[in-house]
Amino acid sequence: MKKHDHKKSEHENSEHEQSAGQKLGRKDYEKQLRAIHVEMVKLQQWVIATGAKVCVVFEGRDGAGKGGTIKALTERVSPRTFRVVALPAPTDREKSQMYVQRYIKHFPAAGEVVIFDRSWYNRAGVERVMGFSNEHGVKSFLEQVPMFEKNMVQSGIILIKYWLEVSPEEQQRRLEDRIDDGRKTWKLSPMDIKSFTRWDEYTHARDEMFEASDTPWAPWFVARSEDKKRVRLNLLTHFLQQIPYEEIKQPNVKLPKRKIGKYKAINYPFKYIAEPF
Repeated sequence: MKKHDHKKSEHENSEHEQSAGQKLGRKDYEKQLRAIHVEMVKLQQWVIATGAKVCVVFEGRDGAGKGGTIKALTERVSPRTFRVVALPAPTDREKSQMYVQRYIKHFPAAGEVVIFDRSWYNRAGVERVMGFSNEHGVKSFLEQVPMFEKNMVQSGIILIKYWLEVSPEEQQRRLEDRIDDGRKTWKLSPMDIKSFTRWDEYTHARDEMFEASDTPWAPWFVARSEDKKRVRLNLLTHFLQQIPYEEIKQPNVKLPKRKIGKYKAINYPFKYIAEPF
C-alpha cells in the first residue's frame, strides 16, 4: 500500500469511528429513511406482483430496539401485505401442541411479508433463561430448528433472521427511561425486570442458539443497536439487499374531474369533537 493510501485508510477509519460514536441527527435520519421507504414501497409492489413469501424474524436483547425498528420498516407499507406477528404467552392448548405449531399458522402466503416480533426462538432464549423450558426441550429445539428452517426455505419462503445487540450500559439506560416516561411504561414488563439481572445467561443462550441455527440457508444477521436511528437505517438497508426485488412499472394515475354542488347537504346537527388545539 502506498504511504498516502495508508494515511487515507487511517483517516477513513477515524471518520468511521467518530461517526459511529455520534448520534445521528433527526434531519439526516428522516432524509435517509424517506429514501428507504420509497424502496420499501417498490418491494411491496414486487411481492404482490410476484407472489413472493417473505418471513422476517426479530430477536435480541430486551431494550435493543426491535419494536422501533419494526415500526420503521412497516410504517409506509400496507398492513395487509406486511403483517407483524407478536404472539402472547401460549395457552394451555398451545402448550400441548408441537412447539412450532402456533407459529406455522402465521407464515406468509403468496404476496405477503410476515414479521415476527420474537419468534420460535423464544425457546432458545427467554424460555430457557427464565426456566419455562427444561434443557431437554431446548436441546431438542436446537437440534430440530435447522431442518425446520430448511423446509421453510425449500417451500419458497425468503427467511431473514435479525438479532439486535446492545451493550449492558445502553440497555440499562433504555429500561430506566421506560420507568420514567409515561409513554413507555407499557414496554416494561415484569419479565423485563426479572430478566435484567441475567445478562450472562442470555449471552450464553444466544451463543448456543447461534452455534446451532446460524446456517447457510438461514443465517443470523447481527445489528449493533447503540444508536436507534442508525440501526434502523442500517437494518432496513440490509433487509432490502436480501430480496431480489425489481421495480414494477405502475400505471400513470391522474385524478378525474368531479362535479361538486349537485347535492345540497342537509343542515344536520353533527356532533363535532372539541377542538382545544
